[in-house]
Formats: sequence, C-alpha cells, structure tokens
Amino acid sequence: MKPGLLITDFTGVYEQEGFLLYLQEKGIPYRLVRLGDIGGTCCYCDPEAEAEINRRLAPEAGERMRFIDSGDYHYVTRILAAREREPFSLVLVDNHPDDQRPAFGGVLSCGSWVLEMQEGCPMLEEVWTLGPEHRIRNGAGTVDRRLESDISDCLSALEGKRIYLSIDKDVLRWEEARTDWTQGSYSLERLKGWLDGLIRLDVVAVDVCGELSPSKGATPDDLLVNRETNIELQEFILCYLDK
Repeated sequence: MKPGLLITDFTGVYEQEGFLLYLQEKGIPYRLVRLGDIGGTCCYCDPEAEAEINRRLAPEAGERMRFIDSGDYHYVTRILAAREREPFSLVLVDNHPDDQRPAFGGVLSCGSWVLEMQEGCPMLEEVWTLGPEHRIRNGAGTVDRRLESDISDCLSALEGKRIYLSIDKDVLRWEEARTDWTQGSYSLERLKGWLDGLIRLDVVAVDVCGELSPSKGATPDDLLVNRETNIELQEFILCYLDK
C-alpha cells in the first residue's frame, strides 16, 4: 500500500477542487484534519491556535506526504518539521523565502516560519531555497546563483542527509497553479525535474501548499488547474516515497 497522505483543511478547498474525490476513487488512503474552526490562523498563527493545530495533527500518525492548504498556512511546515528528532535539512521550493521578521513579534506567520525554524528548531541543520528571485541559495552563503534545471550542487551537498521538502505551488506559472500570492514562472515539468533528484535523497517528509479557495476568489477553472497539479505532484512524489 502506498504511504497515506495528511491533509490539513483550513478552507475546504480540497473538497471544492475535487481532490478528495479523486483520492477516494483511486483508493489512496488519506487523513483529513479539519482546522477551519480554529480562530487566529490565517497568515498569522497565535500561540493558542498553534497548540490546537499541533494537538489535532496527532504526531504518532506519521504520514510522509502532507497537503497543507493555502500558502497562508505554510507555517504548518514549521509545526510538523519541529517534530523531527534527528538532524535534517529543509529544502524550500517557493517563490518567497519565508524568512522575514513578523510584523507582530513572537507570532508565527506564513512569512516568518523559516526564520523561526532557523532560530528555534535544534534539529534543523541547514536551509536551501529554490525559487525566490529565480535563485537557488543555501543558508551558509556558499551557493547563491541563478536557478536553472541543473541543481547538482544542491543534490551533492544534501547527499546522505535527512531532508524535509516543502513545496509552495506559487513557484509555478499561472497556467499550472492559481494562488493568491505573487507567482514564479516555472513550469510543472521544470519543478518535477528538480524533484526527480531531490526525492531520491533521504526524504523524511514532503508537504505541498499553494491552494486558492472560492472564499479568496477562486473560479471553477482555478480549482480545476490546482486539482490537476495536485494530482500530478501526488502521483509523482508518492511513487518515490513508496520505494
């Protein structure tokens, strides 16, 4: 059996897209955790909300692939990755670095969660970012160059290390992802080319965000585009995680 999926549901978007129906029809096991009733979660996550999210996500379940809703909730990566008990490296594929100081000090946010991990997650060894300003960078400053199809320097540096891989679909062009954040211009095939190398490493978990819900203005076409991209990423990634 393929490893199951964790789906964190803040907006109901996966049901609205038809992604849940697809998983059911294919017999792919998933655990849907509804979180939309928790206040203080959109973009910023207050301490009470964080504690409740952490409680509901049940750390013992251990699904290795996670769909975590809109980029407004990308901070869920920090909540999940902080559970790692062995050293790991974070690889972030995103159109934004998510390492900014929050406007409200001490509150976890979708734009600050990487910085919070760097400062407060003892098992995190390094961060690689692919996408912001069309660059590939590592936290050590030894790599900072234009991001193309070749990421061999990144793959070589990560060889033998445990990897947590986090993907925001806003790195993709409009034809293949519809988000409410500024988007990159990469094709899904280019993203899959990067993933083809990354996913062959010792990947402990992969999460995906970047949905757009009707409450944020998504049209039926937007929902269809995101559904199809989710299906393709799920099939591509689970194929490797199942090996």
